[in-house]
Amino acid sequence: MMINIDNKTIDSVLKYDKMLEALRQIFISKFNMPVRHHHFYNRADGSDNALILMPAWTDKYLGCKQVIVAPTNSNQNLPAIHALYTLFDSQTGVPLAIMDASKLTSVRTACTSALAASYLARKDAETLLVIGSGGVAKHLVQAHSVVRNYKKIYIWARNKEKAGELIEGLRNTGYNNVTLATDLQQGIESADVISSATLSKDPIIKGEWIKEGTHLDLIGSHTPYTREADDDAIKKSSIFVDSREGALHETGELAIPIKTGILDPNTIKANLVELCTEMHSGRQNQKEITVFKSAGLAIEDLAAALLVYESIAK
Repeated sequence: MMINIDNKTIDSVLKYDKMLEALRQIFISKFNMPVRHHHFYNRADGSDNALILMPAWTDKYLGCKQVIVAPTNSNQNLPAIHALYTLFDSQTGVPLAIMDASKLTSVRTACTSALAASYLARKDAETLLVIGSGGVAKHLVQAHSVVRNYKKIYIWARNKEKAGELIEGLRNTGYNNVTLATDLQQGIESADVISSATLSKDPIIKGEWIKEGTHLDLIGSHTPYTREADDDAIKKSSIFVDSREGALHETGELAIPIKTGILDPNTIKANLVELCTEMHSGRQNQKEITVFKSAGLAIEDLAAALLVYESIAK
């Protein structure tokens, strides 16, 4: 019998350390994941929304996330992303559960970035900069703090009020080392790990600001025409991705420099499966600048949905 899992239940189950391990385990398992269906359609105001369908399955479960990305929703005080997740028995097709996928998406996205950082960030990284104050950004500090012991954590966002609310919320949960970065350039220049989750259309991260040994985590830029980091940041970095199929073609972060000849797609070092299965050892030295570009994978959503479903269906 299909169950409807509410957000209160999802909140109680999706702990960052458990989600990180669930992701690691699913990346080393056998799974199937077609390229997601990505469709753009026009709003009445002339802007574009995106419809994304993301299926994935194992020998036991099949899941599909249905997502609407509406970047201009902030003008109406609405979240930019709305999503549902449906879980099935892959052998019989019987529906097992349906749940709001917005929280699933935010937590699995933050934890996927932290999983990549566990291989790519320096072991002695002490300073974390989070860029953004939206739905994903609020989970990045907790997720990244699972894999590294940060002494200083900074938040920078265009919306200083939202950044302040995020900082207050983090301090209320015990993150007393979180402060506001008032200058983005200074924040980037001082950070050991930079995790950016914005809907910026044009680069806000300049390569000339990034010091040796930095790990740059790029979560925003979900279309082939938008990007958070400039060409210089890409040129000076070793590039890692969640998947080559998605990141190279669906994100402007990589698609734009590939189109202009700045980036050779064959120079991508590894994807997450290759990192988790130790086919690639990740960071090579203390001076290397690493970039992880996340396009978002259906298998990550399945890992999150299964963590929730199996915890209450026992």
